[in-house]
Amino acid sequence: MSRSLTTSRMIRMALAIGAALLLGLLLWALLFVTDTAFSVLERLNRGPGWFLYLYGAGFLAILGAGGTMLWRLLRPRRRVPGEAKPERPPSREDLDAQLARAQEAGVDVAAVKRELAQLAKRKAAGRIHVGFFGEISSGKSSLIQALLPQAQLAVAASGGTTREVGEYCWRSVSGDELVLTDMPGTNEVGAGLDDLSRSEAMRSHVVVYVCDGDLTRSQYEDLQSLLALGKPCIVALNKTDRYRQEELDLILGRLRERLGKQARVDLVAVQAGCKRDAVRILPDGREEPVVLDLAPRVDDLREALQRHLDEDLELLEQLRDTSVFVLAARTLDQAQRSHRNERATEITRDYARKAMIGAMAAVAPGSDLVIQGYLGVSMVKALSKLYDTQVRQMDTDLLLELVQKRVARSTTIMLAVLGNALKAFPGIGTVAGGLVHAAAYGMIFDSLGRAVAESMDSRGALRPAQAAQVFEERLKEGLQTSAWRFARMALDLKKDAKQGPGPGR
Repeated sequence: MSRSLTTSRMIRMALAIGAALLLGLLLWALLFVTDTAFSVLERLNRGPGWFLYLYGAGFLAILGAGGTMLWRLLRPRRRVPGEAKPERPPSREDLDAQLARAQEAGVDVAAVKRELAQLAKRKAAGRIHVGFFGEISSGKSSLIQALLPQAQLAVAASGGTTREVGEYCWRSVSGDELVLTDMPGTNEVGAGLDDLSRSEAMRSHVVVYVCDGDLTRSQYEDLQSLLALGKPCIVALNKTDRYRQEELDLILGRLRERLGKQARVDLVAVQAGCKRDAVRILPDGREEPVVLDLAPRVDDLREALQRHLDEDLELLEQLRDTSVFVLAARTLDQAQRSHRNERATEITRDYARKAMIGAMAAVAPGSDLVIQGYLGVSMVKALSKLYDTQVRQMDTDLLLELVQKRVARSTTIMLAVLGNALKAFPGIGTVAGGLVHAAAYGMIFDSLGRAVAESMDSRGALRPAQAAQVFEERLKEGLQTSAWRFARMALDLKKDAKQGPGPGR
């Protein structure tokens, strides 16, 4: 008791001494600054008046520049126009509104509706879904079989690996009904966590990642993808019978280090149970081979699962619902993107055809008409409306100007290739003029439309310089094949023009 009081008194004295020293240092600094300020002011007053004003202006300029620099460094960062906003988990109301708009626009939303219907079905059943993930041969199926000895798993004939997604029901000691989902091993379906596994992880309340040793790079990346979902996760180190106790402690320590201080993450050591060859020493010294049945050890996994269920079932439901809404929103985004790309192809094809018809009607069309013409501007506007982007007139003008320069560099070789393509058709002979220029217009508009669509799809806006570069690349790639296609189209348009509208046309 006396020693404790002495220690406390010493600590208080040390704090008091430190406070006194700090106070003295502050007083000395104040006196030093004051003395320096008055000394500088006195010397300035002795000098000419113009120097005092010049010194004051320089002082204020330095102070203003320093303040501006600090403000720019410390001010909140403003979002750059066109930059993607941080993804916010959508609510059900947001998702329904997006779904209605997409369906009205003609987007195929069947996959999104199936996802939401599956969520409603699972919510009505009231079961807790637990997804088991891990690399091939990590022992997921055996582990589930140890938890549910009566379950019959679908196992492939080769490699002992799960080829199908299996769902198995289990009632915990507290009466909760669980569905354990056995996902295919990541290495058997491709590199990393595939879309099937990632989607099921988002639909689950709890995820279990099974490994049989320290994490490889690919395993660590897969696990980080699961942890990023923000829902309860259990890392199960399986096949622990292969390690001595000191080796097991080292592996568990390494796993804890790599997991860090993650919220709602458990690490358990388990053994699914297996048969092992061993040698028995008989009394007479002879050796006899035997097969040992190693009992499963899954109690820690059961307890970890139960602990998460006991924490907050309502929170588990909210986390699961949010994940499914994100999954549905991503599915809807993919459907919208696919729909827009298909429509962009149709718009590009339509304007390329119109440009070819216009070229055949002109006497001697030039490449500048492609840039300054009504069709080029109209196509950019149509694509911007499709991708719901605002395009400034100056951006359109700049794009067409950049495209014109690139067309000029490619005109000679493009016309030569088109001329050869047209000569290949029987009965055409040495065709030049209108048909060649018409096919050239088609190729230019086709490349321009694809470049604009790619810019709006990837950047969310029209970037003239980037789109012009993509235009030149698209114009040059597959030049021979593209020339043949548009030459054939030019001939068909020429035949249609000769035949005229006619009845029923």
